[in-house]
Amino acid sequence: MLMTIAIVLLVLWLLGLVTGTTLGGFIYALLVIAVVLFLVQIITGRRTA
Repeated sequence: MLMTIAIVLLVLWLLGLVTGTTLGGFIYALLVIAVVLFLVQIITGRRTA
């Protein structure tokens, strides 16, 4: 579930960069959220493995 959300946020961020319609810090916030979700997925995956 977290991976899906992170991928969606990452795709939205990339679309924002490609289209050039930047909404200030919103696109960077999407990137930070996606990276945090990836890190959480990696950390929780290692704990359960």
